[in-house]
Amino acid sequence: MKKGKTIDRETVNKIYEAANIVEVVSDFVNLKKSGEIYIGCCPFHNGETPSFTVLPAKNIYKCFGCLKGGNSVNFVMEHEQMSYREALVYLANKYHIEINEQEVTPEEREFYLSRENMLALNEFAKNTFASYLIENVEGRAAGYKYLRGRVFHEDTIKTFELGFGLSDRKALTNFALKNGYRQKYLVDTGLSKLDDDYQIFDRFSNCVIFPVHNLKGKVIGFCGRVLNKDTKMLLKYKDSPQSTIYDKHRALYGIYQAKTSIVHNDKCFLVEGCTDVLSLHQSGIENVVASLGTALTIHQIRLIKKFTNNITLFYDGDAAGIHATLRAIDMIFAEDMNAKVLPLPDDEDPDSFANKHIESEIEDYITKNETDCLLFKTRLLLDGADNDPIKKANAISNIATSISVIPADIKRTVYAIECAKLIGIDEKVLNNEIDKRQNKLNH
Repeated sequence: MKKGKTIDRETVNKIYEAANIVEVVSDFVNLKKSGEIYIGCCPFHNGETPSFTVLPAKNIYKCFGCLKGGNSVNFVMEHEQMSYREALVYLANKYHIEINEQEVTPEEREFYLSRENMLALNEFAKNTFASYLIENVEGRAAGYKYLRGRVFHEDTIKTFELGFGLSDRKALTNFALKNGYRQKYLVDTGLSKLDDDYQIFDRFSNCVIFPVHNLKGKVIGFCGRVLNKDTKMLLKYKDSPQSTIYDKHRALYGIYQAKTSIVHNDKCFLVEGCTDVLSLHQSGIENVVASLGTALTIHQIRLIKKFTNNITLFYDGDAAGIHATLRAIDMIFAEDMNAKVLPLPDDEDPDSFANKHIESEIEDYITKNETDCLLFKTRLLLDGADNDPIKKANAISNIATSISVIPADIKRTVYAIECAKLIGIDEKVLNNEIDKRQNKLNH
């Protein structure tokens, strides 16, 4: 990059829009069309079978052998060993896009420097927490014992890079400072906190640590489960605060580990907690992510949409889980995605369910119990409404709202037909309600 200059955002957007993944990859790989995708031999490893897949609809590539994947820019960077800027220039030349540059302001330079420093500190913290878990006496007696007691395997612990924060409230802080990391970034990442007397101490002391990764595998934040002194009672959760690099409303726990499986299965299971992800993953259901303890957001849905249009809500079987399911449906439909729900027995959650069943039993349960979300919602809202006109009217209104946000005409029509049958009303009545809501959406 020229000193003090960067390619402007408009040019970058043009490059991403123009760079057709099939055209870019075909310059280096012999691809063959197979239905809606293209396949070939991976240029990144010596696999003997064509494990390299290009998905034009999503404008991404993925190798199911070496697990490399990404978009056109990532491919050029990896294949040609180019920097990000060099890859952008290469693609700009390929698609005859004029490169416009802009001066980097001091504020922008400080922002990017701060971001890189915070990511570097999080990587350091992740490695430190992992070493405390495995190599430290307290870590093994508390954190490691807790995880093994929850039946998490060694490979699961390593895959998700789990760790432990020591009970010494300054252990990580002092170690980071000793290694040259600045107090400012310890506070900005939320790894450390300042008390009222401006004394600094660890946020995640006496915690089992669950690092949160972005799509590139960088650690952007942490979730912690606090243990009491005898390590048997779960006291509370702790999370990294909002920062330059971490917004839990835009992140998903396990997305880095799950993205390959999501593409391969063309489906994403969505759960609520970190341990739900771990238990399902080690039970063979690897295409699973969690919404980090928050209500599902539109940004999280769009993150999943990068890899699949199909989401199955795998929430707890209690009232809160059902409420979370119903709340998510309209947002998923509005993004023109397909939503299913996997109801669990009462008093079960994905974590406990996975621990009680082997992989084949879980897969069999999914096959037999996975249900279309809107039909599930319709049946649920109609339960007990036969002799209650008000309840039935409210159910019809609620269902009409869900159908009205669906962008595709055909899908709306099919849902209107099926839901009208379930409700026991004329399809025209439901369509009138849907039209009213659509008119409001369009004005």
